[in-house]
Amino acid sequence: MKKLVMSLFVLMLILTACSGGGSTSIAGTWSLVSYGDAASQTPAAPDVDTSIEFKDGQMSGNVGCNSFGGKYEVDGETVKFSEVMSTLMFCEGPVGDQETTSLNVLRETATFVLDGEQLTIKSADGNASIVLARK
Repeated sequence: MKKLVMSLFVLMLILTACSGGGSTSIAGTWSLVSYGDAASQTPAAPDVDTSIEFKDGQMSGNVGCNSFGGKYEVDGETVKFSEVMSTLMFCEGPVGDQETTSLNVLRETATFVLDGEQLTIKSADGNASIVLARK
């Protein structure tokens, strides 16, 4: 019996070590790395401090000119966004494109992939995505 318990304990340690130990939650603060067509991403605009925080079912951030916020709910590999609102300052050029695309991805239901410290969120129609890095 002791051998069985010890073997199970060692197996559990090995499986824990192989899991990578990374977070499996999107909760936290993220910065925008790239955005746009899922197959051909555009790098985030330089010199723009972007931030998206997911915490306790609430999201907030800024990916261009305007602050935004709303609710989110994770179910498996999907995330449902609701009640998304943002300030309405005029935002043009690459920063405006970045903001518009990012906020369009953060609407309704999207799919996501969490790979270590990188989070990719793909729009409901699959045409656009944003790539985020954990801050």
